[in-house]
Amino acid sequence: MSSAETRNDAQKRMTFPNPLLVVVSGPSGVGKSTIVAELARHHPQVVPIVTATTRTRRRGEVHGVHYHFLQHDDFVTLRDAGGLLEWAEVHGNLYGTPIDQVRGILAAGRDAILTIDPQGARQVRATVPDALLVFVKPPSMADLARRLRKRGSESSESLARRRRDAERWMADTDDYDHVVVNETGHAEEAAELIWKIIQAEARREPPRRLRV
Repeated sequence: MSSAETRNDAQKRMTFPNPLLVVVSGPSGVGKSTIVAELARHHPQVVPIVTATTRTRRRGEVHGVHYHFLQHDDFVTLRDAGGLLEWAEVHGNLYGTPIDQVRGILAAGRDAILTIDPQGARQVRATVPDALLVFVKPPSMADLARRLRKRGSESSESLARRRRDAERWMADTDDYDHVVVNETGHAEEAAELIWKIIQAEARREPPRRLRV
C-alpha cells in the first residue's frame, strides 16, 4: 500500500473537532461540482451532500451520486415535511439540501459540503449563521460562456438567462466568507485553496458553532 493510500485510510477512521458546514456556491457552469469532487477525493473527511432536484438527468449522471432526481410532487412532499435545509427554484427546476444528510455527516465529526446556487447559499446563511460560505467565480464572463456552451445541453435562451444570473450573483458576494477564482483546467488548485480555507476556519477561535 502506498503512503498516500495509508494516509487516506487513516483519515477515513478519524473524526475531527469542530466539523464545518461548508457551502460552495457560484454561477452555473463555474465548475463547483468538479472542485468539490476533487476536494473530497483528496481529503475524505470532507463529505459532499447529494442535492435533491426535479431537473432532468443529464447524460452520465447517476441518481444518488450526482443528484437525488425526484419527481416534482415528491420534492414538494419532502420540502413541506421539513426535510430540506434549504431549497430554491433555479431556471424552472427545484433544488434542495436533505437535512438528514447534513446532520449525519456533522454528527460523525466530518465536514459537510454543499454545492448549491447563491439563492440556496443565502438561505443556509440565514438558517445556520456560522456556516462557511465560499463563492467560486470564473476568470471572466467570456470564459464562463464558453464553459456553458461546451455542455451542449443549453438553448440560446437558457444560456442568456444563466449569463444574466451569473453577472448578478458575481456583483453581490458580500454574504460570503471567501471568494475563489476557478481558472479553466485548474480545478485541483481551486479545490486545494478551499481545503486551506477549511483548515484555517477549523482552527479559528472562537470556533464556528453549528446548529442544524
